[in-house]
Amino acid sequence: MSPVSSDGSAGPPPAPSLPPAGPLEPWPDTVRWQSISSDLIWVELIRLALVLVVLALGLGVGWAFSGSGFLGAALGVVLLFGVLRGVTIVRAVRAWGYAEREDDLLVRHGLLVRRLSIVPYSRMQFVDVSAGPLERAFELATVQLHTAAAASDARVPGLRPAEASRLRDRLTALGEDRAEGL
Repeated sequence: MSPVSSDGSAGPPPAPSLPPAGPLEPWPDTVRWQSISSDLIWVELIRLALVLVVLALGLGVGWAFSGSGFLGAALGVVLLFGVLRGVTIVRAVRAWGYAEREDDLLVRHGLLVRRLSIVPYSRMQFVDVSAGPLERAFELATVQLHTAAAASDARVPGLRPAEASRLRDRLTALGEDRAEGL
């Protein structure tokens, strides 16, 4: 005799199925995501510290000479903002990732507003690798993909130079191969 399910029908209850990923679930689980270097956290924290030092010094000197409560409060707000931004930098850097698929490159990032950019290899016009002074100090580089649509440009920061060069060369080769068919 077969078991009776809770709704009175014979047989086991149907297995619950997972809902399909919708447009608000931008991180597809079907790809293998590559993370970026966690050294980018230090680069971003140093950038933040430089800005905060300039602002805090200006407000602190103004507060010391004028004794204005407004400048003291502004200094406190700037320092609080710096602490909060420091925490979000750590989480934001860990949210970055990229995945190479057969026909396109996926780039994800964002905390509150999660963003997934899909750049077809055939639409790429050129690939740029850059590294500012702080990135070079931490041996990091950024790969920037340029397409005809300015809004669709994607970038992958925090890559080691060897990985940035490999990705640049691979994307360039795939872009040339896919563009030949157009």
